[in-house]
Amino acid sequence: MSHPIALTIAGSDSGGGAGIQADLKSFSALGVYGASVITAVTAQNTRAVTAVELVSPAMVAAQIDAVFDDLDIRAVKIGMVGGVDVITTVSRHLRRVVALRPLAVVLDPVMVAKSGDALLADDAMEAMRSELLPLATILTPNLPEAARLLGCDPAQTPEDMAEQGQALRALGATHVLMKGGHAAGDICTDLLIGPEPLTLTAPRQQTRNTHGTGCSLSSAIAAGLAQGMHVTQAVNCAHHWLQGAIAAADDLSVGLGHGPVHHFHNIWDR
Repeated sequence: MSHPIALTIAGSDSGGGAGIQADLKSFSALGVYGASVITAVTAQNTRAVTAVELVSPAMVAAQIDAVFDDLDIRAVKIGMVGGVDVITTVSRHLRRVVALRPLAVVLDPVMVAKSGDALLADDAMEAMRSELLPLATILTPNLPEAARLLGCDPAQTPEDMAEQGQALRALGATHVLMKGGHAAGDICTDLLIGPEPLTLTAPRQQTRNTHGTGCSLSSAIAAGLAQGMHVTQAVNCAHHWLQGAIAAADDLSVGLGHGPVHHFHNIWDR
C-alpha cells in the first residue's frame, strides 16, 4: 500500500520546532510521507532567530521540479517564502502543476517567528497577496498576519474575524482559517470561512511551549487533504491533533525559551 505524499515549501528551523522540520514531523505523525523544498535557512533556537539566508530562486525552482517530476504529491503546504523572487518562483511553478492536475494548496503566511523576529520582507507582502493567495485552497493566518495582509488592525471579535476572513477570500483564497490564538480570553476560537464553514473552540492551554503551532497546524491540514479529506474534515482533524500536541508540549522540555509542541504525542507515549 502506498502512502499519500505531501510537500512542504518553507524555511528550515535549526532548532527543529517550526518550519520544514515541524512540517515533516506533522506529516509523519499523521501517516503521510513528506517531501520538502527549502526556501531559506535560519539559525534559530527556542529563544531567537540569529541569522537568515534565503535560498536562490533557481535552487527553489530546481527542488520543485525534482519532487514533482518523480513524486505523486497530493497537497502542498507553503510556509516561509522570504522574498519577492522566491514567491514569484513558487507561484509560477505551482501554477504549471495545478494546470495539469488537482493539487490542494495550504498557505500559511509566515511573517514573524515566535521569538518576534521578522521572517517576511515588507516588499514581499504584495507579491504574497497577488501571487500566492489566489493559489490557496486554504489560507491559515493568525490575527496579526490577517491584519497585515489586509492593511488593517487585528480583529477583536468573532465578527471582525469573519469579516476579515471574507476580505481575504476576496483576494483569491478558497477558504480562510482565521486562527484566534492571539485574541484575549480563556477560550480560543478559530473560524473557517468559505464554502465549508466551521467554528472550532478550545480552552487556552497554559504553556509557553507553543513554538511551531502555526507551521504544525497548516501542515496537519495539508496531511489531511493529501489523504483525500474535505477541507472541513482536514481542519477539524488537524485542530484536535494540535490540541493534543500542545497539551503534551511540556513533556518534551526542549530549550530555554518557547519550546516546540509534541508532534508525536500519540506515538512516543504509547
